[in-house]
Amino acid sequence: MAKSKTLFICQNCGTSYPKWVGKCDNCGEWNTLVEQEPVSAGKSVVSRSSSSGKILNVQTMRSISTGENSRRLATGFTDLDDVLGGGILLGGVLLMAGQPGIGKSTLLLQITAHVAKSESVLYVSGEESASQVKLRAERLGAEKSEQLSFASSTSADDIAATIRSDGYKLVIIDSIQTLALDEITSAPGTVSQITNSSNVIIRAAKQSGAAVILVGHVTKEGSIAGPKVLEHLVDVVLQFEGDRYGGFKILRAVKNRFGSTSDAAIFEMYEQGLRVVENPSAALLAERQNADGSVVLATIEGTRPLLVEIQALVNPTSFGYPKRTASGFDLNRLNLLIAVLERRTKLNLSDKDIFINVVGGLKLNDQAADLAICMAIASAAAGRRIDDGIVVYGEVGLGGEIRSARSADRRVAEAKKLGFTQAIAPKSSAKNSFIKGVGDLRSALIDYLQK
Repeated sequence: MAKSKTLFICQNCGTSYPKWVGKCDNCGEWNTLVEQEPVSAGKSVVSRSSSSGKILNVQTMRSISTGENSRRLATGFTDLDDVLGGGILLGGVLLMAGQPGIGKSTLLLQITAHVAKSESVLYVSGEESASQVKLRAERLGAEKSEQLSFASSTSADDIAATIRSDGYKLVIIDSIQTLALDEITSAPGTVSQITNSSNVIIRAAKQSGAAVILVGHVTKEGSIAGPKVLEHLVDVVLQFEGDRYGGFKILRAVKNRFGSTSDAAIFEMYEQGLRVVENPSAALLAERQNADGSVVLATIEGTRPLLVEIQALVNPTSFGYPKRTASGFDLNRLNLLIAVLERRTKLNLSDKDIFINVVGGLKLNDQAADLAICMAIASAAAGRRIDDGIVVYGEVGLGGEIRSARSADRRVAEAKKLGFTQAIAPKSSAKNSFIKGVGDLRSALIDYLQK
């Protein structure tokens, strides 16, 4: 009997290949090939579907009952509940991704310990043994719960069957890249295994009404490992960011079918696990010294206002090409701001090495950080500092103009709460004496950089 051959089908354009390749030659996309059984030549796909299909049972939206699936599980972290839109929704599938060592397993074990006080929870690990998880549970104080169960498995079929048994309200799977289906011969972590394993898990979650949290690995570029279809399949995608060796760690929702994507939870790692940072602005500014190159930025992280110190260091370069380095800020954006500074002001930075640091390990995605970055660079280059009690925010255009920023009221309120007396901001935000409006970058540097 002839051995049946499998084909690898590109999920982006549909091109088939006899063996797996990393890049589709037809559409140019990477990691989009999925292993599939070829359709038998005796009957076409169209004829088979037309003969086997049946009429769907439809309902009006008014007649659909949400029932138990509208209930949410509290995580034990109020800020995380806000990120999720009120808690973990039963029947929902969440994907949490982050770099190694950031604290994904620690956070999930803390969540399971809280949920297990009132509901049955299953923690499935494909990476660690039972004894290893027990050691971490003892450190976090999560080993005493009778409703917290553990299993070590890499079989997606077995895990899906366990979810369908209706014995658990919350299931943690660590991680999706370690699971495999028996029907697929490729190794765990491949595109076909991740896609099909996640499909099986998601179908089981929807049938049983159990909430499932999948842990995802990330690539060295920071994106979630595996096919992009994985992010489309799940209901919520959580991204864990920050410095794994210290500093604050931020958990934000990249995708959320049940809530907003504008909230963020800020954590700090302790020996007993992760804790929510109650006043991150005060913690970030506690050790600040007002020297040249130091500027306080009023930024927005999700919907939360934060005061962050921006540090700049400018030195004459020892080489022919000046070096630009940014920690916590986009390097391409930094190069653009340096070009605006040189073109719209009298600063000469072409022979200077420039280093930018965002204190606390935060990664800024706020366009209103532009003015603070420019003023920090100018302060370090000229050897002049900004007066105490001043915060800065505003977007800088290519013409050197200062553009408006969102949530100006929240930024100002946070600055007042911590004792600041003045804010350098766009003219459109200057509604009271606290805010000093500036129209362009040059006037901001002339007026507020002191000797």
